[in-house]
Amino acid sequence: MGNRVWLVTGASRGIGAEIAKAVLATGDTLIAAARTPSTLAFLGSSDRLLPVRLDVTDSVQAADAVAAGIERFGQIDILVNNAGISFLGAVEETSADDVKRLFETNVFGLLNVTRAVLPHMRGRRRGHIVNIASVAGYSGYAGFGVYSGTKFAVEGLSEALQLELAPLGVNVTIVEPGFFRTDIL
Repeated sequence: MGNRVWLVTGASRGIGAEIAKAVLATGDTLIAAARTPSTLAFLGSSDRLLPVRLDVTDSVQAADAVAAGIERFGQIDILVNNAGISFLGAVEETSADDVKRLFETNVFGLLNVTRAVLPHMRGRRRGHIVNIASVAGYSGYAGFGVYSGTKFAVEGLSEALQLELAPLGVNVTIVEPGFFRTDIL
């Protein structure tokens, strides 16, 4: 341990914050991404920590965050696509704008960051992408239909990515947390 470089999106709270703390506790290096980098102050200061501004819906910010991490640490070994939002409401009552916002963050945002880091991982012929999905991507739940739709999409994309990238030395893991308290709502 102590020699891997992680990029964790949504590192300012919830699962992302816990992963970020665990990465630093192991002695590994962390590129901690959040829409507002000042929210990462709880991680402290370290030469193994690079806080970066990243709204995953912005492909330019995704490319900039990856470039900053590679410039500072020379590599990215593990990408954790954790940033996400939720929405509570019946499918028929969910506005088109809310549906778009969920898919832009949970699906297209994940793709923005993944596409930004993949040329680097492919070039090194190694890496690991961890996509945080949800049990809601395994089974739909009343009141979470649109959220479930985004997580089903993450599941399908991740399964296909694993098949595409395994021959290149890059692995993909899907994490499907169940119900527990975070402030995602």
